[in-house]
Amino acid sequence: MKAGANNEIQLTDAIADEIKVGRPVYGLRFEGKRFDCGSKAGYLQATVAFALARPDLRDEFADFITKTVAELQAGE
Repeated sequence: MKAGANNEIQLTDAIADEIKVGRPVYGLRFEGKRFDCGSKAGYLQATVAFALARPDLRDEFADFITKTVAELQAGE
């Protein structure tokens, strides 16, 4: 697959190419959150959600976020 817009490989272009050559293409509906990991903010949001969903990370990470937000707000 050649790079497209912004020098990225586009999933939609790859799917269209598969259809053009007659290969089957399938989709899957899922329940849950979707994150745009193609952006820096989306990647960070996915990382935070992942950490908060894990019992072994949740408490320590939530404490870190709470303290960090409080420090940020105190500085404003």
